[in-house]
Amino acid sequence: MRHFLYSLFFVILAGGAQACPDYQLWGNERYELTGRQLYSPVSINVVAGGQYNLSNCGLRARNWSGPMPGYVIGRPDFSLTINGIKGYQLEFRVVSQCDSTLLINTAGVNWYFDDDDNGNADPKIRLTRPAGDGIYDVWIGTFDGSQCNAQLIVETF
Repeated sequence: MRHFLYSLFFVILAGGAQACPDYQLWGNERYELTGRQLYSPVSINVVAGGQYNLSNCGLRARNWSGPMPGYVIGRPDFSLTINGIKGYQLEFRVVSQCDSTLLINTAGVNWYFDDDDNGNADPKIRLTRPAGDGIYDVWIGTFDGSQCNAQLIVETF
C-alpha cells in the first residue's frame, strides 16, 4: 500500500510539472524564418488562452517583476527557428479580440513576458539584442483564462 501511495504522489507531482509552459516541447506549429524575411512582418493566426495559470508556474521573466498573470497551454503555440538574426531587433506582438498575454522563451533560454504594451490590452515584446540564431518558443495566453482569436505578428527592425 505504501508503494502505491508513493507512486500516486509522484504521478501527481509529474502531472503538476506538465501544467506549466515547457520549452523542451515543440510548438503546435513550427516555422523556419530568417531575420531578412522578418523585415516584412509575418502574421500567424492562433487561438489565445489555455488552462495553465502562469502565476503558479514559478517562471521568472527577464523583463517582468513578480508573478506573471495569464493562462497558457503547456506546449508552445509556436516554435520559430530564426536564423540570420544578428544585427536586427526582433519584435513579437499580438492583436486579439480579448486581453491577451505573450510569453517567449528565447534561443538563449531566457523568458520574456508582456501583457499590454501593444495597446488595446494586447502584448508586445521587442528584443533589441536577440539571443542569436535558434528556436524561439511562443505562447499566446489570455489574462483571465478565456479563449479568443488572435494573431501573432513577428518582425525585425
